[in-house]
Amino acid sequence: EVKIDIIHSGVGNITETDVMLASASQAIIVGFNIRPDTNIQKIAKSEKIDIRLYKIIYDLLDEIKSALKGYLKPKIEEYVCGQAEVREIFKIPKIGTIAGSYVLSGKISKNDNIRVIRDGKLIYEGNVSSLKRFKEDIKEVNVDFECGIGIEKFNDIKLKDILEFYTFREIKVK
Repeated sequence: EVKIDIIHSGVGNITETDVMLASASQAIIVGFNIRPDTNIQKIAKSEKIDIRLYKIIYDLLDEIKSALKGYLKPKIEEYVCGQAEVREIFKIPKIGTIAGSYVLSGKISKNDNIRVIRDGKLIYEGNVSSLKRFKEDIKEVNVDFECGIGIEKFNDIKLKDILEFYTFREIKVK
């Protein structure tokens, strides 16, 4: 996903030409077992060129790997937070259908996305509109507890439907 271009390589001290090439290419200069003279350091500073000096190649490789990790986009992964089974259905005027549910696994949250699964088939995907316990709004419910779940733009809840709660996580690429 990330490409490194080596625009020039050579042996010996860093020269003014190296600094100007790095400046034109918006690059950094990497040196091994050398010290640039003060004139070259002044030119590099005025051109805003980063000169990195190493005695051990593994230190360079480790630093480049660390720098590249910052350029890699994190991988987005779906995470299933929990599941609940619909055990009761409540039709509430002006609000819609509320699924009286029992949390089978995990922890479910009002901020999670939701899937309605009926007889092993995906029926609907959307958002949670409300999450309640005993008419009190709550943010989350743990396993083995009951709750009322409202689903945005979906009222076709049936007994025994499985409600799967999920979210997305960013995984840093290694």
